[in-house]
Parts: sequence; structure tokens; C-alpha cells
Amino acid sequence: MMKTILHTADSRGHANHGWLNAYHSFSFANWYNPDRVQFGALRVLNDDTIAAGMGFGTHPHDNMEIITIPLEGDLAHKDSMGNASTVKSGDVQVMSAGTGIFHSEFNPNDDQHTKLFQIWLFPNKRNVSPRYQQITLNKTDQKNNFSQILSPNPEDEGVWIHQDAWFYLSEFDAGTTKKLTLKKVGNGFYIMNIEGKINVNGQSLDKRDALGIWEIEQIEITASTDARFLIMEIPMNV
Repeated sequence: MMKTILHTADSRGHANHGWLNAYHSFSFANWYNPDRVQFGALRVLNDDTIAAGMGFGTHPHDNMEIITIPLEGDLAHKDSMGNASTVKSGDVQVMSAGTGIFHSEFNPNDDQHTKLFQIWLFPNKRNVSPRYQQITLNKTDQKNNFSQILSPNPEDEGVWIHQDAWFYLSEFDAGTTKKLTLKKVGNGFYIMNIEGKINVNGQSLDKRDALGIWEIEQIEITASTDARFLIMEIPMNV
């Protein structure tokens, strides 16, 4: 029997620090909602806007898979593994924090903000060696298609993480309908609608609305308008 949970854009936690305007799909920092702690292995989905020249100073993480997807602008990254890079809109970055890392993230531009999703998943194994990966996506693959950007397999499309999860980015023209089947039985889907309006198995989603759906093998997505969205297939039992 299909189960769903709707997280509308205006139901998210919100914190505007001036330099950072953040929306939290799940409990984070000073926002705590006992009904919104996680969705399966998905622990954090933050929708952040970082002001020009501002950012997060060096801070630690461990035993978490951290995925960053810039939507607009750039993010300058430095970490204790020796990586220093700029993650741009159209890229995806992943860090397996494992036994522990330190990193900083800044908007390197003085004339524009940076918008990004930062996503944390619980890993399927603890205390792995920390690792970093960053790739540039082919946006044409996303047109009216489920373009895979993340998986558990290093040889697969996109980045990889220590978890049986698959992420897809899509840009649908209005009227496009497609079906997506789970890669792993028992997983669920969490769909974040980035722009436009879509319908997922009969549920309409406006901009920044999200839908968790599980105990199902397949979803059908129809774009009511031109739309952009992120689909995350994630383990429900962690």
C-alpha cells in the first residue's frame, strides 16, 4: 500500500542570518520538528542562499555522506584532505566524511549570491576513509529525462556514495510524463520540486514542495508547466 508524506515549501524551517538565508526540510540547527527529523536515510536537505563574499568557516563532519548541488552561482570549497576547488552551478559534489573531515564553503563572488541544496545521508558503513568527488553534469541529459547524478557504484553515472541511493536531476517541458522504477526493493523516493509545477502519482507539487513516497515500486511524474526537480531514491530502513 503506497504511503506518502507531503512537505510543502512553507512548512520548512527557516533561518535568515543575513549572509545566509536557509530553508530546512528536516530538523537542523535551531529548528527542530519531531515529525521532520529524517526520511529514511535522508537526514538533511537544506535550501541555502549565501550572500556575495560570505560563507561557512572551517567546521567538522563525520560519518555522513554530504552532497552539494549548486543551483545558481559558485561555491569555493577547501577541506582537510587537501582539496580546494570551486563548485559551480551544473556541478555536483560529494564528501564521505567517514572518520572525520574539516571543510569550509564560501561564495567567492562579490557581485552575486549562491543558491544550493546541501543534502546529508546516513552512510551504510561507518568510519570509512574520507573521500571527495566533484563532477560537471551534462545538462542536456536532464531534458525530459531522469538523468542519474548519484549512485552507490563508482563505475556508474554521476558521483557515488556509501549508501544504496540514486539521485536524478530532470528538466521537463510542460506536458511531459515519465515513469521511474526503484533500483532497490524497499527503498523510497523523495522528490524536491525545484521550479515550476509537477504532479507525482496524483499529488501536485509547486516550487520547492517535496513529496516522500514509499511502499511503491514506481512513480509517474507529469510536468504541469516547464519544471525542474530532484528525485532521491533512498533506503527507508537505517
